[in-house]
Amino acid sequence: MIPQEAEYRSWMLAALAGDAAAYRMLLQGLTRHLRGYYAKRLGAAAAEDAMQETLIAIHAKRATYDPARPFTAWVYGIARYKLVDEYRRTKRAAAVPLDDAGDLFGADEAEAASARRDVEKLLARLPQAKRDLVRAIKLDGHSIAEAAARTGMSETSVKVTVHRALKSLGEELGDNHADR
Repeated sequence: MIPQEAEYRSWMLAALAGDAAAYRMLLQGLTRHLRGYYAKRLGAAAAEDAMQETLIAIHAKRATYDPARPFTAWVYGIARYKLVDEYRRTKRAAAVPLDDAGDLFGADEAEAASARRDVEKLLARLPQAKRDLVRAIKLDGHSIAEAAARTGMSETSVKVTVHRALKSLGEELGDNHADR
């Protein structure tokens, strides 16, 4: 996730609520990021055109932004489509050095961070001992034998404890989703 995610998101939400000043600040910030994104891939002259096309697309599609999702992921999704359009228009082959390949998938980090927060919130509902076992086995990849040796429990007890912990979390989630 880029450091400006929260700021850009708040400007976008304010802009969607009708705040013209927030929308101007958002577009100015995005201009800097998009210019750099395209300059690395297309060169300075083509970068300006692609950046303008992207800003127009953002403006036209702004109502499709889902506030529950990361804003920069939405922007870079649009930017990638515009990049592909530019490659098609100029009949260029897309060649991205492996060092820069991560830029194409910046949204994954935001989604992973969001998923980690959700998992931590869920785990916090468990007693510490169960939480530690679930984390060790299901998240850190330790074997049941390793967890049993570390805790002094039998392997069967570890299996049962982890199973029951996950089952209780699943039931809680089922109850929470039924309320909606």
